[in-house]
Amino acid sequence: MSRRSLVLWVMALLTASAPAVSYLVASLYGSYSSQSYVWWGFSGQCPGRQVYDLIEYPERTLVDFPLFSYGGAPLILLGFAGWCLGVRKGHVRAAKVVARSVAAVPLLLHLPEPLLFTLDSAIDSACSNAWGPPEIMDQNVAMGLYYLIPSLLVLLAVRTPRPPAYVRRGPLVRTLLAALTVMVTVLFAVESVPPGRVSSEEELDCAGFGDGTVTGLSKAEKIFLCDVRGYGFSRGQGEVPGWSEVSDHEVLAQGHQLCDLAVQHGGDVNAPAVQQAPQASLTQVLAGLCPAVAEARKAEDRRQDEEEKAYVAKKEKDCAVRPAHQPKIRALRQKRATMWTEFWTIDGWDEGYEGTVPELVKNLVGSERGALSIWAADEIGQACVTVEAYSRRPPLEIKGWEEVVEVGYESPSGSLTLVDGRGKRLPGLTPAGPGLYRVRVHLRGRKLVEQRIHPPDGAVQLLIMVFPGGEKAPVVYR
Repeated sequence: MSRRSLVLWVMALLTASAPAVSYLVASLYGSYSSQSYVWWGFSGQCPGRQVYDLIEYPERTLVDFPLFSYGGAPLILLGFAGWCLGVRKGHVRAAKVVARSVAAVPLLLHLPEPLLFTLDSAIDSACSNAWGPPEIMDQNVAMGLYYLIPSLLVLLAVRTPRPPAYVRRGPLVRTLLAALTVMVTVLFAVESVPPGRVSSEEELDCAGFGDGTVTGLSKAEKIFLCDVRGYGFSRGQGEVPGWSEVSDHEVLAQGHQLCDLAVQHGGDVNAPAVQQAPQASLTQVLAGLCPAVAEARKAEDRRQDEEEKAYVAKKEKDCAVRPAHQPKIRALRQKRATMWTEFWTIDGWDEGYEGTVPELVKNLVGSERGALSIWAADEIGQACVTVEAYSRRPPLEIKGWEEVVEVGYESPSGSLTLVDGRGKRLPGLTPAGPGLYRVRVHLRGRKLVEQRIHPPDGAVQLLIMVFPGGEKAPVVYR
């Protein structure tokens, strides 16, 4: 064995293990820092990425094998031992086969990624986004090329020196050199291309003043870019995360691609294929760019609106078919309604006192000057409400009611109006005008709605009596 071959083998071993050893040392001394990335990419039109997706898992699995750890240093050491043994036994040809086989392994493991990335970059610069963040890909390509050095050193170590003369390289060497030359050329060309333009809010005229400077885009495309970037909160929402630094061209390309995918599913952005797309985060603003999505959303809104109207109509019918309360004395006014709430109570106010929410007595009814609150549901729901206004105190009715509580109420303007969560109003509850009143609330159905997730329709029933009275203290009758 020549001294030259030994030096080249040692250099190959050190070169292969250097990155892993340096990382290990840095980790031990706490000087290593890492950064996490979340990256989207669409590889549908990028053949290099499609091929790499097929081979990436088996390649990673092979790299994790102990023989290929530390940059393949154990494999090189094993190859060196086999080469030495072959040379010592006089089997030089077999020794070269062993060494060249060892050199071929790093080529198979580390060359595909840079080559396929170069292929995609040459086809379309936008395809580079399918591979990951530029800083990560720069590192991956550099390391892929770096790990070819040990293979070249091994090949040089087992090469028999010849007298200086012009030697015609074999087809494998010429092909490898040509591929590397093209790859380096393309990568330099891709790196020299300036990043895609990211237009500003003013350039896109997101405010709609007509002074934008961006040309060549439709109005829908400009609005889409404004929505994606959250410029001026054009649709009442912030930017779509992860797209603020992506070029206009790429954002629109991804948006149109997502639109095409949504069209295949009837414009439904909730279809599994659409939601699983790499750029699925754009669905929240896709309607402005994609007419099919906009139409599907309108159809869904109409369906939900009709469904809600049918639901409300059914609940109102359930209340309407219940027997009406028969007053013991003549009531000045009697009104019935299905009233809704999303926050436990329905409220009433005199004009100018809207928004005040009094504390409830026995968790049923509460009052302040100009404000009234009545429990109506277990947080969200509806109640069958009957409201009666009297000119004098009506007889007390307890039979058939689970809870009966009476409170004082001061009406500053004589305009007490009950309002539910859907905006339904029951006015004219203080017909005697401004002054002091008593409000007696009768309730049944609370236990039913609190004990059952799906109580029967019309479970909560309220009878509210309003009449003149100067007493202020609350009275709990039941």
